[in-house]
This record gives sequence, C-alpha cells and structure tokens, in this order.
Amino acid sequence: MENANSAEKKLRVSGIKKVLLIIIAMFLTIGHRPSAIDSWSAEIKELGFAGTFYPDNPQELSSMIDGFLQAADPKPVNGDIFALISPHAGLGYSGQIAAYGYKLIKDKPYKTVIIIAPSHQFGFSGVSIYPAGSFRTPLGDVQIDREFVQKLLGRDEEIFFEPRAFQKEHSIEVQLPFLQKTLPTGFSATQRGGPANNYGWKIVPIVMGDCSLSTCQKLSGLLEAAIGDRKDVLVIASSDMYHGYDYEEAEVVDKLTFSYLQNMDAQSLYYGIRERKIQLCGGFPVVTTIMLSRALGHNKLDILKYTNSCEVTGNKIKGIWTVGYASCVIDSKKGEQAMLNREQRKRLLEIARNSIKTYLSTGRKPEVQENDPLLQERMGAFVTLNEDGQLRGCIGNLTVGTPLYLTVRDMAVEAAVGDPRFAAVRAQELGKIDIEISVLSPLERVDSAERVELGRHGVVIRRGGRSGVFLPQVATETGWTKEEFLGNLCAHKAGLSPDAWKDKDTEIYVFTAEVFSEKDSFL
Repeated sequence: MENANSAEKKLRVSGIKKVLLIIIAMFLTIGHRPSAIDSWSAEIKELGFAGTFYPDNPQELSSMIDGFLQAADPKPVNGDIFALISPHAGLGYSGQIAAYGYKLIKDKPYKTVIIIAPSHQFGFSGVSIYPAGSFRTPLGDVQIDREFVQKLLGRDEEIFFEPRAFQKEHSIEVQLPFLQKTLPTGFSATQRGGPANNYGWKIVPIVMGDCSLSTCQKLSGLLEAAIGDRKDVLVIASSDMYHGYDYEEAEVVDKLTFSYLQNMDAQSLYYGIRERKIQLCGGFPVVTTIMLSRALGHNKLDILKYTNSCEVTGNKIKGIWTVGYASCVIDSKKGEQAMLNREQRKRLLEIARNSIKTYLSTGRKPEVQENDPLLQERMGAFVTLNEDGQLRGCIGNLTVGTPLYLTVRDMAVEAAVGDPRFAAVRAQELGKIDIEISVLSPLERVDSAERVELGRHGVVIRRGGRSGVFLPQVATETGWTKEEFLGNLCAHKAGLSPDAWKDKDTEIYVFTAEVFSEKDSFL
C-alpha cells in the first residue's frame, strides 16, 4: 500500500512538473524571444475597426481615399521622404489631413514600412512589435516584414512582443488603407478574405506603451541598425495632437507642439509631453521617429496641413471636445547634407564644455590642438547654453576669421561669462547646463524678405551701422510668423523700427545652421 501511495505521489509530482514546464514554455514564447516569430508566422490579424473608423466595404473605402488624395495639394518636398507623422482618428475626421502626407509618397518604391503607434486600450510599459503574419483590411492582406522584425526582437528586455497591445488598437490599422492605395500593388482592391498579399512592400507594426526617454532611444538605435544604408524604408509615426474641451486652447497648445516638431527637438518634445505642456497621443512614437530621422541624416520636417475636429464639424464652441490633426513629412533636403559627422560634432561639444570648465577654474582659455581638416576650416558658429530648459547664455561669431574649433572654444567661454543678459555661469552650475552648437553657412544677401524660409534660415539685418541676428531655431521655438520674426529682429536685436526690414535700404542676409547639442540621442 505504501509503495502504491508512493508511486501515486511520484506521478502527481511528475504531472505537476510537466504542467509547470508547459506553463514556463508558454511564457517563453511571449515577449522578446525570437521564437515568438515562428508561432505567429501564419497569423492574420483580422479587421478591428472597419465599419467604425472607416468603411468596411472595399469599394466605398477605396473611393473615400481616392477622394481624399485628389483633394490634397501638399507642397512638394525637395528630398527623399523618410518619415510621415500622420493622424489616426476616424477617416471622416482626419482622413483628409492624412492624405497630404500619403499623396507625397504615392508610387514610391518603398520595401519596408515601419508604423510606430501608441497604445490606447492596453496599458503596459515598453515596446511591442508584431513578429510575423499579416494584417487584414477590406483592401486585402499586408504582410509583416519578418526578417526586419528579427533584427529588433530579442535585443532588449523593454522591446518584445505583447499580442494584447494590438488586439483593440486602431492607430496602426487606419494607416494601412492609405498605404494600400498609394504604394505600388500587384492587384486591385479585393474583397475581405481575398487573395494573400501581393504588394511589393511589407510592414513592421510597433505599438509603444509608457516609455522612458531611454526606451525611445533604444528603439531608435535598434531601428537605425536594422535600416543601415537602405533607402527603401518609410517610417510612419501615428499620432493625433491636442485632446481637450477648449477649441481656442487647441490652437495654442498645438502651436507650441509645432515649434518642437519643426526644430526636431526630441528631448524637449518628450519632456513637454511628460510635463503636460503639449499633447500628442502618439508622443513617444513621434519622439522615436525624430531621433531615428536625425540619426540617419534626415533633418528637415515640414508641416503639410493642420486642422482639428471642431474645424472639421464646423462646431467651434468652447466646451466641445476637440482633437488636433496634423500631417508632417521628414526628409533630407537635396544639396543640404550634414556638414559634420557624428565624431566631429562630439569633438566640438567636448571642446566647448572643456573650455568653459577650464576658464571657470583658471581664468584662461585652454590650448586646443585639432588635426581634423573640416574643424580647421574657417566657419562662423554660435554656442548656446541652456539650464533646466531655459536660456542661460548665447554668443556667436558670424565672421570666418578663425578655425571652427577655435571659434567654438571662444564662443563657449563668452556664452558662459560674457552674455550681458545673464550673470556669469558658476562652476557648480556647469553640470546642469546643456551645450548647443550652431555651425553656420556663409552669409548670403537676399533682395527680398520673400526669400527668407522660416525654420531653415537664420537672418542678419543691417542698416546704418546697426545690425542684429536671429538663428534659424528662433522661428520654430517661438512659433512666430515671418512678419513677427523679422519685426522682432529689427526692434529687439538691431535697435531699428519693427518695419525696417521692409525698407529697401535695409540689408537682409540669410544663412543656414547645423544645430546639435549634448542632449541629442544620436551623438
């Protein structure tokens, strides 16, 4: 009897062990392990929002998007498009805005489309990447780029596959019909459940939960490595803007958001969201997209079109729920490749910080030796100091009398102790200060203010021995119109009347600036 009981007990223990092993195995197939890809290779993510966010009838959906694309008239961009920021509300609200970005990529030969979206319904921390299979829409099935995903999963514990993040999420799904209508396809629109994907492109669906700035940086770094030198990758950051009950507030908040976007300032954008100064429901996807774009040399963001739900419905009454929608494009403008590479930028920032530190402790500028031929070229530069997000000093030199590395050394010290608007920086402050450098192109005189491009050009105003300068980022940081930008430059920098820029005797010069700082994730 004892032997029987003992045998039965062993069987029970053995059974429990087997169950535990099965449970453990189940957990190991979920998350960041590459094995998750194998079990989902044939999965089709079915429609979740057809009939609510967009029509479930393929002909009706196709016709709706055709109408949006026909009505959109986006300003052409001069470079290859790397990324879009596109809204994700119901197409009746945001579809026309989304069409502005999608029209610019029509028939472009992309092979991989990375869609980075927020999680609206499932709360989690980190990043979930759908591993394999396909997503279905009324227009057909779109395959996932399994080989690309394999380069992302299993690399970091904060980046994994969590299927629940995709179950009730619309922010990826609403982008797909636009892609199906604009990128090359091998078949006409099909009925639901029709033939398998025959597109020449595949998608990488990514949903971001609650993420630290470090997590955004990690995802950006993995995507950068996976993309490498490829030129056939498109990134879509799926995001709406302001959400609230104040129509007038929507325009104010979104204007501030646009200033961060146009300056491609990922860190300020991130902390603006955290501190509730701005609103982007796809904030972390946008932050990551900007980090990735800048890391790969795509350094120009254009706002194509903006509206909000009250404008769409015509119901502009205070107290009505309002959502902002914007379509933006990120490209690398032809003929404007970066002057400096990553190591050269790091070196200049190192020179700037060491120069301030040395001067504050000894009262003398350090001796600096530099062999890099580009850093020895004579170029103008500004050095800007920020402390806790606030300006702490900014001094620059427009002339090209000294090598760039020495200009940076000298201007860093002047920004720290010679800006008359601020008390000299103290040694104990230096650890809290972020250094930004703007390397300037040669000045070009223009015959009209119409030649000034806000967000791209810095401007110098000269008249009768008086002059003033604004860097390009001033326009994006303030959100000023061109008239406000030039008026403030004349009045507050050059000591002229606000309308002096309109006078033919006033000289207007423009320049561009390559701007980088210690807070940039790609350095």
